Amino acid sequence: MHGGARGQILEGFTRTVPRLVHGLAELADAYDLLLCDVWGVLHDGLAAYPAAVEALRRFRAQGGRVVLVTNSPSPSRIVAAQLVTIGVPREAYDSIVSSGDVTAALLLARENATLYPLGAFEGTDLHDEICRLRGGPPRLGPIETADLVLCTVYIDPERESLADYDEPLRRCLARGLDLVCANPDIVVQHGDKLYYCAGAIAERYAAAGGKVLMAGKPFAPIYEAALDRVRTSIGEAIERSRVLVIGDAMRTDIKGAKTQGFASLFVTSGIHRDELHGEGRNGELDAAAYRQFLAGADFAPTAAIAELMW
Repeated sequence: MHGGARGQILEGFTRTVPRLVHGLAELADAYDLLLCDVWGVLHDGLAAYPAAVEALRRFRAQGGRVVLVTNSPSPSRIVAAQLVTIGVPREAYDSIVSSGDVTAALLLARENATLYPLGAFEGTDLHDEICRLRGGPPRLGPIETADLVLCTVYIDPERESLADYDEPLRRCLARGLDLVCANPDIVVQHGDKLYYCAGAIAERYAAAGGKVLMAGKPFAPIYEAALDRVRTSIGEAIERSRVLVIGDAMRTDIKGAKTQGFASLFVTSGIHRDELHGEGRNGELDAAAYRQFLAGADFAPTAAIAELMW
């Protein structure tokens, strides 16, 4: 973003909306722990954002801790391997907690339940992780004999639509089955395209009256898992006032931070980029569009940044 345009935007933002910062360095001294989103903040599904990676490195270099918190349905060890292949090095973070980790723990607690998988499951990283942890595969079955629905849906809009899942959801609802959502994200960015995730299916099920168990953001279990990970590694708890959540999704990242009592930094060029920038990730942030965007929400971030950088 050019300095003159950025200055004009900052001048318009000062009193009406959350602070717009140039870089993480402006906030870093106030926090000991970053809970940072992955997809849309550190990479676009195809390649890493070098400036974002460097920002996390710099924060760690000055003594801060970084836990990547992602709604990926894959276990964290798989996420770590995937990050390396797209250019996010291990040096950028201390640990990862994924929705897949939380989902696996939830399913292990119900180890005798018969699962009906909605979306790809057998042969996936999540399935393999559950097999590894429980010493054998989970029991799977059709809707008619299932005790629980596991939703791992990822929709390629060129092949299917949300409506394609209405019929199985209706049958699950008729049986009163709980639905475990392995990825609460509604959409995810992949390159220049947006794809629907399991969260979009879970929303439809909840709207029809079904009970949904959410494994990831914005719900408490994934944040508690992240805090436990840090508490175990350093031997003490970090005050919640010293935690900053970084993310690009208002519904998951920023809402999650708000409900859990954390400060937040909203990355505007992620999944909301078309609404807020108009010309893709490299376009200028539209101050008027940003004000209108925030006016439509009942919560707001502590601060915002066009893209994560130091």
